[in-house]
Amino acid sequence: MKLSDFDFDLPERLIATRPARPRTSARLLVAQRDGLTDARVSDLAQWLRPGDRLVLNDTKVIPARLFGTRRRMSEQGETSAQIDVTLLEPRADGMWAALLKPLKKVRDGEVIRFSDSLSATVEGREDGQGLLRFNLVGEDFDAALNAAGAMPLPPYIAAKRPADAQDHDDYQTVWARNRGAVAAPTASLHFDDALLAELSAMGVTFTHVTLHVGAGTFLPVKVEDVTTHKMHGEWGEVTPQAASEIAATKAAGGRVIPVGTTALRLIESAARQGTIAPFEGVTDIFIYPGFTFHVSDALMTNFHLPKSTLLMLVSALVGQDRVREIYDHAVTNDYRFFSYGDASLLIP
Repeated sequence: MKLSDFDFDLPERLIATRPARPRTSARLLVAQRDGLTDARVSDLAQWLRPGDRLVLNDTKVIPARLFGTRRRMSEQGETSAQIDVTLLEPRADGMWAALLKPLKKVRDGEVIRFSDSLSATVEGREDGQGLLRFNLVGEDFDAALNAAGAMPLPPYIAAKRPADAQDHDDYQTVWARNRGAVAAPTASLHFDDALLAELSAMGVTFTHVTLHVGAGTFLPVKVEDVTTHKMHGEWGEVTPQAASEIAATKAAGGRVIPVGTTALRLIESAARQGTIAPFEGVTDIFIYPGFTFHVSDALMTNFHLPKSTLLMLVSALVGQDRVREIYDHAVTNDYRFFSYGDASLLIP
């Protein structure tokens, strides 16, 4: 299975840098056995049935992009350097792993100041990343980070424009509640409270799980034999209640439909023995063609990058030939791609 098997031509103009407004006005390409249908997210109820269960990732994106200053005294006087920091994940010892640019401009023990209230000491470095210990913890840290930080937009958006205040709302789901992600579960960005209420009224149920999406989700696949690719690890939790709800839906003949690849990866991680079970820990599950799905009956997801692990995941669900057909249709019909782009509903 070659990396080139998952490549396609994507015009630059189709990469979305802002989301559709309102959220549910985004386009929705519905792929069923009998063909493709162009619709809107607001039409989602037409393809769902009473007894279906949507699985929602309730992770909350933190404003993980920080811009700070490192100051240093020398014989020539004080010098300073601007440091761009992207928080990656908290560690058990209270430090944060982070990308520091330029890393060579800071020494261990030096302080980077981000605002009057927020600063961090460089405690070390690992695998090209910096280890930071902030001067605040708990709610004080959260408040200072919210004030000083910017949303960590994906590289293909950040290259086109900086994050701004609007992204604090746009790059967060309406049900986000567990802080810890540095990337959004983007298929979920298409939902609003009115759509959730409409689906609930027709008998669709919801289960919340948590997967803290990491920056590794944007890492490119660098091996030609994709089966040798090593996935990044991300922390997730499927509570006993969530596992029970999903199992009950399966037993009753309803469909379990994750909203987003993150929710799908997590529930399939929790079902590696064949049935869903509670799960808490780090998952590095890699889903590519040939994978056996145990709980996911369909998937709502955005349109993904060429040669990405996410494109391999959807190919595993509906087949590589089918994905080529879906993506050819999306490109030809000017669907918007990636995190702020349009959505697809894939029903194998």
